[in-house]
Amino acid sequence: MFVATVVLSGLLAFVFGAGAVGKLTRMKSEVDKATKLKIAWSRYRLIAAPEGAAAVGLLTGLAVWPLGVAAGIGLVALMGGALAFRIRIRDSVPFLFGDAAIMVLAAVTGVLRAITA
Repeated sequence: MFVATVVLSGLLAFVFGAGAVGKLTRMKSEVDKATKLKIAWSRYRLIAAPEGAAAVGLLTGLAVWPLGVAAGIGLVALMGGALAFRIRIRDSVPFLFGDAAIMVLAAVTGVLRAITA
C-alpha cells in the first residue's frame, strides 16, 4: 500500500505544485480561471500558498507521516472550496467531477498515509 501512497502523493504534489507556480508566475490559464470563477486576481493568487504547502507536505509526508496526512486533509478542504466556487458560478459538470475526483484522491492519499505510518 505504501507504493500507492507514493504514487498518489507524487501525482498530487505535481498537480498542486504546478498550480502554485502558475499562480505565482501569472500564467494566462490561471488568470482566465480566476476571471471565470469571478475571483479578483489579487485574492486568487493567494491560493498558491496552500497549494505549494500541500505539494511540499505530500512529499515530506512520505518520510514524516503526520505531514502527509495533514497535507491530504488540507487538500480536501482546498478542493471543497474549489467545488463551492464552481457550483456558485454554475460551472459545467465535467469541471465539477474533475475537482471532486481530485478531492477524493486527496482523501485517499491522506488515509493511505495514515494506514502506512
